[in-house]
Amino acid sequence: WVQYKDDCIKMIKTEPQPQEGLFCNRTFDSYACWPDSPAGFMVNISCPFYLPWYDKVSQGSVRRQCGAEGLWQRDDSGQVWRDRSECEEEKEVTSQEVSFRTLYTVGYSSSLCTLILALIILLSFRKLHCTRNYIHANLFVSFILRAVAVIVKDAMLERHWGREIIKQADVNELLSHQAAIGCRTAQVLMQYCVLANHYCFFGEAVYLYSILVSSIFIDNNKFLPYLCLGWGTPLLFVVPWVVVKILKENKECWAINENMNYWWIIRFPVLFASLVNFLIFLKILGIILSKLRANNQGQYPDYKLRLAKATLTLIPLFGVHEVLFVFATDEQTTGVLRYIKVFFTLFISSFQGLLVAVLYCFANKKVCGFISFSSFILRSLQTLKCYTMGKQNHISTLT
Repeated sequence: WVQYKDDCIKMIKTEPQPQEGLFCNRTFDSYACWPDSPAGFMVNISCPFYLPWYDKVSQGSVRRQCGAEGLWQRDDSGQVWRDRSECEEEKEVTSQEVSFRTLYTVGYSSSLCTLILALIILLSFRKLHCTRNYIHANLFVSFILRAVAVIVKDAMLERHWGREIIKQADVNELLSHQAAIGCRTAQVLMQYCVLANHYCFFGEAVYLYSILVSSIFIDNNKFLPYLCLGWGTPLLFVVPWVVVKILKENKECWAINENMNYWWIIRFPVLFASLVNFLIFLKILGIILSKLRANNQGQYPDYKLRLAKATLTLIPLFGVHEVLFVFATDEQTTGVLRYIKVFFTLFISSFQGLLVAVLYCFANKKVCGFISFSSFILRSLQTLKCYTMGKQNHISTLT
């Protein structure tokens, strides 16, 4: 916008004036640059190139009417009339973006509530403290931080770009590095939390594989290596990405990737973790299939049902659904395919925390059994207390 405005002001100062006839004066109205125009003519100029959606409206134009008296025509409110309908962003696209944002906001909010409750349950009961549940709790925390980071990032972007532009100083302030610190920090934290979430998945896969096959990866009784894998590995990629952004693409809120090669710093570890998880997933399914066949002695319908249940349980744990779109990158998908990819990615990613909390806490037989047993003990103690107090009151009455 600043570049467009500067070019317009330069044109206003340097272009020669018309020699004869009535004409409307050249001007910049903070939206488009208007040249001197003959009286009584409709003026059409190309849509301003600074519009974020310019590639979609580059063939469109914005119009003004120069009146017969040599003055720009005004509307009923007294403002200079202008028709920029051909330069507006498509309403369908805007409504779809709002729908997508509403979808994943609801998903992350639901996941956040259920994950917090599941985390409290796992950490509150001492009998549930073990390496496996510690790893589950670690995954819950990564989901919680991811949900919070996405919600905060959206709020910071809305706050940054929602500033009202009235004068030149407002534009300069909006584009300044100081004004973008908040949304850039939120963007960095979100990238870190997303990577941490994927590598906590990776830790879950390694742990389960080491239990079913052997202890060739990491000792099952040690939790620290899984902690380092989940929370330390993302730093190896987020820090270089931040450095590249500062040196090469230090613009606005770092939300747009002009050079997709830099984006591979974040994309590669996500795809790597997803692919390795997918291979582990297939290996574990093979192990489960062989064990179910041996246990069921040829009762195929039963073991197929249990295999399907195990598959549905493992998919949200390892995040292998992302392999479906591993080769359909953002720059390669357009039109309907892009909307399908965005929908499934946002839907599964946002509601995945809710599904994981349900499967590995609320539907976990050991957790439910322990909670039921604890509730039974609590009710028994309350009954015993009431009975004891009743006997004491009875004795006091007799006395």
